[in-house]
Amino acid sequence: MWRIRRALHELWEDVRAQKLRTTLTLLGIAWGTVAVVVLLAFGTGLERHTVKRFHGLGDRIVILFGGETTKPFAGFGDGRPIRLREADAQLLMDQVPEIVLLSPEYGSRSAPVRNGRAVANPNITGVWPSYTYLRNVIAEAGGRFINDDDLDQRRRVIVLGDGVRELLFENETGDVVGRQVLVGNTPFTVIGVMRPKQQSSSYNSRDRDRVFIPASTHRAMFGQRYVNNIIYRTSGAEATQAAERKVYEVLGRKYRFDPTDDDAIGVWDTTEFEKMFGYLFLAFNLFFLIVGSFTLTVGGIGVANIMYIVVRERTKEIGIKRSVGATSRDILRQFFFESTAIVLIGASTGFLLSLGIVRLMAYIPIREFVGVPVISSKVGLITMGLLMFVALLAGFFPARKAAALDPVECLRQ
Repeated sequence: MWRIRRALHELWEDVRAQKLRTTLTLLGIAWGTVAVVVLLAFGTGLERHTVKRFHGLGDRIVILFGGETTKPFAGFGDGRPIRLREADAQLLMDQVPEIVLLSPEYGSRSAPVRNGRAVANPNITGVWPSYTYLRNVIAEAGGRFINDDDLDQRRRVIVLGDGVRELLFENETGDVVGRQVLVGNTPFTVIGVMRPKQQSSSYNSRDRDRVFIPASTHRAMFGQRYVNNIIYRTSGAEATQAAERKVYEVLGRKYRFDPTDDDAIGVWDTTEFEKMFGYLFLAFNLFFLIVGSFTLTVGGIGVANIMYIVVRERTKEIGIKRSVGATSRDILRQFFFESTAIVLIGASTGFLLSLGIVRLMAYIPIREFVGVPVISSKVGLITMGLLMFVALLAGFFPARKAAALDPVECLRQ
């Protein structure tokens, strides 16, 4: 314990003797810490915000679209259009065991939706009940999504996107569940309003600007033979590729196209898309880390420089200590402790400044676009690792030089 007190006392004396130089060095370490923490916090916040908005489309879903054959097969030429039907959804559910949730999706804009004089022209989407889980279209409290009875009985029920609800019931603040709206000239009962969600991706229109009705009702009302697309989710990310191969095989047998013809059916695997986002943000955060590391390294060089100066100024003291029994290891330990203490003081100051900056940035009106910076455990661990590396380099070489000094030469000075 007395050694630590002695080392702290000597550090304090050095700081007092070199006030300006030490202050600038501490500021360099503090600013380097701020650069690393704030940049990584910004990158982490942006990544979480983007992933959250992307999940507004749905969690780990695959979307199938009709395509066009590019390979001759079984006597049929290429260039044949493949159009998916609602029956294909049930066929895939029955024959592809990896699929756990599935829904066809009809879409039409051929009829306006009205409430009194308020008129909207949304995408009228016909789906199965499982769509609510596939696409995260969740009804607000007091309402519900389409159920099996609605589908079986072709009920005229409708779920409004929150944007459509605002347009049709602009001046009404109460619950609209149970009210009626006209789809074309046909009355529909509102059974739910979609809970607002963040959504950065879509393939027809944003869900807030849609209305949802049972697929059976949509088919009867608009007479569409083909679905716009089919959405499904597998039992796990590892099963997605196997499921995709079986989808091509099952539909290839039905529509007589080569199962290896990738263009016969369009496939959007959002899991792969999310992986691409992950690699993009990994590169993004690595860039931030490199930029912040350069700043922190400059601060570390400042610590090393000041410690070299301290070694030169205390050469006689080192000689006296060596002559009365101090070992090279004792000298090494003393100067390494002092440099590490300077880094820790600067880093602590930098962390406190970073916390203040991150909290202030939370109040800047940019969260809708870039999210809120987050000092996560990952950010903390990376920063601590960099600081330890800087402390090691900044302290070891001056300390080694001090420990290697010849006691006789030191006393001559």
